[in-house]
Amino acid sequence: MIEIARIQAWAFRSPTKRPVATSFGVMHDRPAVLIRVEDRDGVFGWGEAFANWPAAGAEHRVRLLQMDIAQLVLNKPAATPAEFFHQLADQTRIRAVQCGEVGPFSQVLAGLDIAIWDLAARRAGLPLRKFIRQDAADQVPAYASGIQINAAAEILPAARMAGHQRFKVKVGFNMPTDIALVHDVQTDLSGEETLACDANQAWNLEQACAFVDGVAGLPLHWLEEPMPVFTDRTKWQELARQSSIPLAGGENIIGVPEFGKAIDAGHLSVVQPDVAKWGGITGCLAVAQQALRAGRRYCPHFLGAGIGLVASAELLAGVGGDGQLEVDFNANPLRTMFLDGEKEPIIRGAWQCSDKPGLGVEALPNDITQFQTLHVDLC
Repeated sequence: MIEIARIQAWAFRSPTKRPVATSFGVMHDRPAVLIRVEDRDGVFGWGEAFANWPAAGAEHRVRLLQMDIAQLVLNKPAATPAEFFHQLADQTRIRAVQCGEVGPFSQVLAGLDIAIWDLAARRAGLPLRKFIRQDAADQVPAYASGIQINAAAEILPAARMAGHQRFKVKVGFNMPTDIALVHDVQTDLSGEETLACDANQAWNLEQACAFVDGVAGLPLHWLEEPMPVFTDRTKWQELARQSSIPLAGGENIIGVPEFGKAIDAGHLSVVQPDVAKWGGITGCLAVAQQALRAGRRYCPHFLGAGIGLVASAELLAGVGGDGQLEVDFNANPLRTMFLDGEKEPIIRGAWQCSDKPGLGVEALPNDITQFQTLHVDLC
């Protein structure tokens, strides 16, 4: 039985010299919401809630946890992390709909779920991946992400030096320029290297088809979110029929039923839920298993701080399959401070998992306090 006696949450903001640009907006700092839970025996766990958008999101998520959700968790026993997750989802559903904030509630629940899974795995003395599946691998394929296409020529050499062999570039800014630069990047890749593209929901069907036509013949690994998640499913299916490039998506889908509809519709070859955005370990594990059963690839989406990245790696290893771990290659101390040597453990294109219990995170790094904007301690 798990009974949470204490919850702590922090909002952080790290300045960035190079803003992170997407087709729909620019991040001018790197925010993070980190959550620590502790049971009555002093066993603890760490989690992370999505906070990239809107710009004021990080502090809002901490206050949402403090004032609306914590009382539903503290001193409320549950047999498993999954039981906690489903109880909270049921208890907060009307609140989330009432205020039109399904996303923020989902994100806080995701962070709590990660923390409770970490606690449970730590209590069992197992790395999270081994807690999920006893024979989980100790490394997973990874790729360097968050690379704006205009900066790819500068960034890819550094990503190679860091051990990466797979890359994903952000497109959706200017169609002719994007297409020309994708051709240039692909031409410069070696035989073992791969390239994927992420449009961040930039286009309608006609524009997405134009991009697909413009990069025809290139062996792109996948095309991620070419259209908004709310685009009619028949248009997604039409694009999938016209595209020789596998389509990817999932970071903006909420709920196992909605993922099930997308998987059954057949247009997504690569399914990408985000552990910090919806579902935590509980929800994303269910979706990953569903995707694998349907013959799809599970590749977790993630663009945040270090705890969520490690959770994504452990979940991917625990699930198995031929998925790849997304590793943001933009500078972000809120990510690298949590990693030994302050760099990602990438060797020959693979993330090396830790043998420590749970997520392997014991405490916040000392230097992280300089970025703190809010802290709450609840018991």
